[in-house]
Amino acid sequence: MTAPQFQILVWLSYRIAATFAFGLPLFLLIWAKISNIRSINRLLSIYWKVSSLYVINILFLSGDNQLGQLISLISPILMVGSIWFWVDLNEEIDDMSRYKPISLTTKIWRLTLSFWGIINTGLHVFSWRCLNSINGDYCDTWREIPYNSFITTKIIIKFVLDGNWTTAFATFFAYLALVLYLLGLLQWLLIQFPKNGRFAGKF
Repeated sequence: MTAPQFQILVWLSYRIAATFAFGLPLFLLIWAKISNIRSINRLLSIYWKVSSLYVINILFLSGDNQLGQLISLISPILMVGSIWFWVDLNEEIDDMSRYKPISLTTKIWRLTLSFWGIINTGLHVFSWRCLNSINGDYCDTWREIPYNSFITTKIIIKFVLDGNWTTAFATFFAYLALVLYLLGLLQWLLIQFPKNGRFAGKF
């Protein structure tokens, strides 16, 4: 695969993420809350907790931090896992009428997100050297959109707060968010998971 072809696929992966990893699940969460559908509301609430790791990845990549490459590989796998893992929620969603709009949309979203997870993992396997080094055309491609988001954030903060958003600040907040994320995950693994197993419980 040539560098331009790889760039097209990575940008496609980011666009799919923007639509199906953030845009559609936000819409579904609001829809589920308005419709008072507990199972989908619970599923999306859990998903948003897990998917926050992807935002942390963007912060790391915007600051040219090597850790961002590893999190960029892991976070979509966790995101996809979080929407299929729960036995009770899967059963409730499967029992819904297949012609119910919110049920159908949720099922399509889960399949599409899973497809994105496969694409993202495949691209990272292809560019596995980026896990060891941030240098190279393939590695630069992964950082293009995060860097653009960094520039946009910098402009907004400068305009609204008259502050200066630097890569050092981005990296600091990324590490802080990662520590909090890992503490939450550890608490679930040690306390909630042994108690509830694959049931949503109090995740």
